[in-house]
Amino acid sequence: MIFTKPSALRAISRAGALTSKKHFSASAAARISFALTPEQLELQELARNFTAKEITPKAAHHDRTGEYPVEILKKAWEVGLLNTHVPQEYGGLGLDVLDCAIISEEMAYGCSGIQTAAEANGLAEAPVIIGASDALKKKYLGRMTEEPLMCAYCVTEPIAGSDVAGIQTKAVKKGNSWSITGNKMWITNGGKANWYFVLAKTDPNANAGRAFTGFIVDGNSAGITVGKKEINMGQRASDTRGISFEDVEVPDENRVGDIGKGFSLAMGAFDTTRPLVASAAVGLARRAYDEAMSYANERKTMGKPIAEHQAIAFMLADMAIGVEAARGLVYKTSWQRDNGERNTLVASMAKAFASEVANKNAADAVQIFGGNGFNSEYPVEKLMRDAKIFMIYEGTSQIQRLIISRALIDAAKKGQ
Repeated sequence: MIFTKPSALRAISRAGALTSKKHFSASAAARISFALTPEQLELQELARNFTAKEITPKAAHHDRTGEYPVEILKKAWEVGLLNTHVPQEYGGLGLDVLDCAIISEEMAYGCSGIQTAAEANGLAEAPVIIGASDALKKKYLGRMTEEPLMCAYCVTEPIAGSDVAGIQTKAVKKGNSWSITGNKMWITNGGKANWYFVLAKTDPNANAGRAFTGFIVDGNSAGITVGKKEINMGQRASDTRGISFEDVEVPDENRVGDIGKGFSLAMGAFDTTRPLVASAAVGLARRAYDEAMSYANERKTMGKPIAEHQAIAFMLADMAIGVEAARGLVYKTSWQRDNGERNTLVASMAKAFASEVANKNAADAVQIFGGNGFNSEYPVEKLMRDAKIFMIYEGTSQIQRLIISRALIDAAKKGQ
């Protein structure tokens, strides 16, 4: 198959500019508007139509089999729905975070596992975009726009999930290269990655802020062992594995940023990617609401649709409230990032709240479906299984509350 550039989105770009920042001008930033631009609406329609045609009909198959959605991801790449963060100068579209959030919500509506596989590229690319040299960006970001490749963010370890500072993987300088040894775990796209962003300890005596350095490691490097595909509770289309590094030689030119700055790079990426995880949770929550509303209007008890019983009607109302409120947080933190404002606090709020709305809506959808909701012939049990991981990956709900509470207390002490 010959793969073309993402012509659909490029056409939108030329017509008026997803890649332009003009709709976030200084004067516009002073006003409140909940309206998407015409270009964003066109992007939303593209992502929604792609999801309806390519993702939703195939989601159950990938959930049952655990098969990686290779063909779907290739088609997403063809129309420009993959690697959306990559700047124009490296062959990408350079979309804003809000633009990407629109895409994430629509794709997760069809299957959050397939959306996670797609967005994992963005997570691996984010620290490279933030801190890599121009040559490194051209080499590794450029290749992502030339053919449908996958990459992976290789940070979590068996004993270091929320405690990123506890990472034990080490990188030792040997001449003009580094030798990396250690074990990573729960790596999305782990068995499919062309390259990995790897966080490793380069100074065992320094504190977390200066102990780690980021590297790009080619997926075919000698010394890499790819573990088995993990069979998870949900999001089974995603490829999650352990990755082991045994004296893997990496040239110094593949170092991302300065020595000792890897922790800030790895954490800084979350200011871009947490809003997108939150937007994916909104997509799942919206799907749960839609499924529940449709079923509640069809299913009848006591002579009327169950949607007309107050017990069910109030559940549906709460589901809709959650979707709208969570999306509002997603849009705010995305807007902050796109306008150069620090968004760490609201990104954590969005991620914590949206993930919990997704879980509540999925559980309520199962309840509204009753016995049918517990059966795999209906879509909502998959939503319930898929939703749980939103409260765990890219920072648990407890870690988000730690970030939020510390920021609020610090602000209070400063009288802000």
